Amino acid sequence: MAEYMFYLYAAIACGGAIAVVLSQNVVRMAFWLVISLSSVAFLFFLLGADFVGATQLLIYVGGTVVLLIFGVMLTSSGPYKTIQSNPAELVQSGMIGLAFLALISSTVFSVDWSGNTAKLTEIDAQLRESREHQHSHDHGHDHEHGHTHHGEEVRYGYNPETQGNTTRSIGTALLGVRFDKDLRAGNHAHGETTLSTGYLLPFEIISVHLLVVLVGAAYLARAKRRVDAQDA
Repeated sequence: MAEYMFYLYAAIACGGAIAVVLSQNVVRMAFWLVISLSSVAFLFFLLGADFVGATQLLIYVGGTVVLLIFGVMLTSSGPYKTIQSNPAELVQSGMIGLAFLALISSTVFSVDWSGNTAKLTEIDAQLRESREHQHSHDHGHDHEHGHTHHGEEVRYGYNPETQGNTTRSIGTALLGVRFDKDLRAGNHAHGETTLSTGYLLPFEIISVHLLVVLVGAAYLARAKRRVDAQDA
């Protein structure tokens, strides 16, 4: 059932994004953008990333898009602007879109999905076995073996019960390093680690997106001066 829900929300997100590109009315663009970003937030919820999903709703749906709508509606003195693109702009936007598509495709195909899935399954099994072992023994025996399992949890994955909340983990991941995930744990020699890359690239892309939104809102909401034929 979760798989079908994932495909449904993914289709809605893609459809909303396409509608944003095809629409020429600013308010309709913002509406379809709300639909697309909300669907992406539901995808995060389905994947268990509640913090990221809530952040998506609060910052993008509840902040950026609403700010864009109210900025245009409250400052515009005439009819809402329509976006008219010339062929050169279409070619430029198409090239930028293809470049991002190539970047995302190369990232997707460069990941060893089967190997990472097997490793995550092994991590979950080890953590489950560790918890069951701790609950099935008395306090003294549990304390004696707890250091070994706690070390395995720190090494192989993140356990919120023993390592606190996710604030530090998310913060370091946004800087580009995930100390909680070693993709080659157990397969390297001499204690060498290969940490998973964090979210630095998506974080920078989001920053550029926010900048584009601010520039676009300022451009659409600015005062327009009427140019007479004699002045021209």
